[in-house]
Amino acid sequence: MPALCTRLGLAEGTEQEAFSSKYKYAQRRLVDVSAERLLPIARELAEDEAHFELTEEIAKIDERDTPAITTLTRRKLITLFETTPLATNIDEIELLKSVWPIGSFPAPTGSSESTLEQHILFRMFIDDKFPTKQVLEAAGVLTCSRSRLSKFLAAVTSPEAHPPKKKAELAGKLDALLRLDGYSLVVAGQMSGSPFFEVRPAPNGAPADEGISTTLAEFNPTHVHARWKAALDRRTVDPQGAITLARTLLEDVCKWILAEAGQDYEENDDLPALYRQLAKLLKLAPDDHTEKIFKQILGSCQSVVESLGALRNKLSDAHSSGPKRARPQPRHAELAVNLAGAMATFLVSTWQERQRESEYKL
Repeated sequence: MPALCTRLGLAEGTEQEAFSSKYKYAQRRLVDVSAERLLPIARELAEDEAHFELTEEIAKIDERDTPAITTLTRRKLITLFETTPLATNIDEIELLKSVWPIGSFPAPTGSSESTLEQHILFRMFIDDKFPTKQVLEAAGVLTCSRSRLSKFLAAVTSPEAHPPKKKAELAGKLDALLRLDGYSLVVAGQMSGSPFFEVRPAPNGAPADEGISTTLAEFNPTHVHARWKAALDRRTVDPQGAITLARTLLEDVCKWILAEAGQDYEENDDLPALYRQLAKLLKLAPDDHTEKIFKQILGSCQSVVESLGALRNKLSDAHSSGPKRARPQPRHAELAVNLAGAMATFLVSTWQERQRESEYKL
């Protein structure tokens, strides 16, 4: 104890003094230490000595001036895991032990077991079911530091925890919850060819996101707007899926407008064919205009639609990727989704304007 205190910059003392009470020995040397000096001392001690509680307190101090992941969001996370296992490829207890020292945590109140780990094993033996809600609350999901919670979310979406498809679905749901508090679960790298995730501050999003959402929600909240929201949610966690949804969003818009206009179309028509039919209806084909600048803009719109279809065929999850296919990054998905959102809004707004013009003529 004397050597440790001296190394941490505290006052010297004798072994005899420490032998009588280590707690009092340290307390006498810390009582006059300023708050400014205390935190660096705690950091140095935490680096040398594995101490869960100390590490958590330091993390909470570091996070006090940053946005919190609220208790409400944390409860929603716990509710999500009541129907979704923490892991399917590895033991759930081992996953928890990689985040929390559950072997030293007390069992929940009213339990006959001594530790949380013993309680989990007992309940699984008795009920043949992992007591998710009780365990996550006892581990501290509702009160732990944001960094500890982030470590947990990274663990449950690691390549070792779930098969790729299930992992991507879970990551999308977690990301949607975290975004409510200004955070996002994003791809941070790859492990043996499989992506792994980490929690980061969420980007503010494209400036037009809110306007697009409003327009599409007013036009068709159940299908079109839902597709748009799903594409937004997947931009960072599932770029391939987001690109697929970007194309499908435009297909939805084209079909819904054509149906409202009483126009027939073939169910197997691809996006370029649907767009050409709709562009003719809305007088958006370049040949419908004489001004050179409008012809150029509308020609570019047609190119955007055709390119989104081609991008979906090349980079989305609609077909097997194979060993040589390029893998899209979040920035590629963001470009595709934003372009699709802008075009969808333009088509909806144009259709609504054509309807107003028709009513005015009547």
